[in-house]
Amino acid sequence: MMTMLTGFLRRLSFLFRRRRHVKLGLYGPPNSGKTTLANRICKDWIGEEMGIASRIPHETREVVIKEKIEMKSRGRFLSFNLVDTPGIATKIDYEDFLKYNMSAKDAKQRAKEATKGVIEAIKWLDDMDSVIVVLDSTKDPYSQVNLTIIGNLAARDIPVLVVGNKVDVRSSNLRRIQNAFPQYNIIGISALRGKNIEAFYEALFKLVR
Repeated sequence: MMTMLTGFLRRLSFLFRRRRHVKLGLYGPPNSGKTTLANRICKDWIGEEMGIASRIPHETREVVIKEKIEMKSRGRFLSFNLVDTPGIATKIDYEDFLKYNMSAKDAKQRAKEATKGVIEAIKWLDDMDSVIVVLDSTKDPYSQVNLTIIGNLAARDIPVLVVGNKVDVRSSNLRRIQNAFPQYNIIGISALRGKNIEAFYEALFKLVR
């Protein structure tokens, strides 16, 4: 009787673990392609986009959540709440937005909202079960922002998948990211074009268990 009860409890525990909706966060510097990747994931699995992607930095200035995304592949099942966060920056200057033809008033407001968004994104780290760090593979990965993001994740011991985005661009250099963060699995993709997205999903199944 005890053996049967133990087996039942194990099966019940397994079912609860499968139904738990883990929080999967998207982190990275501004314009690395976080929202573009979020839109790709949501379009592929629930048929709708998550947010607005823009060439202007800090388009996403508040945490955005898409709940109960379910992925199924080869008999495997993954359910998660996707959390798209504002781009992390160590310095936000309103003058940086003026070159996008914003008025001084709008630029100052955007800078204020972006600063608040960065603080919110860092706070949300404590709620994350796993994190995808999205980096622009055309840029130098050895930046203060990237080191700050990785350092915060390492301090919290959060499972991490590093994505080198924009591999469709000629100046992309995935090797630099691999050399910068050899402790993590690095996947090169183009979130915009969908290049290597299947390999990304395979890595996601391994990350979120």
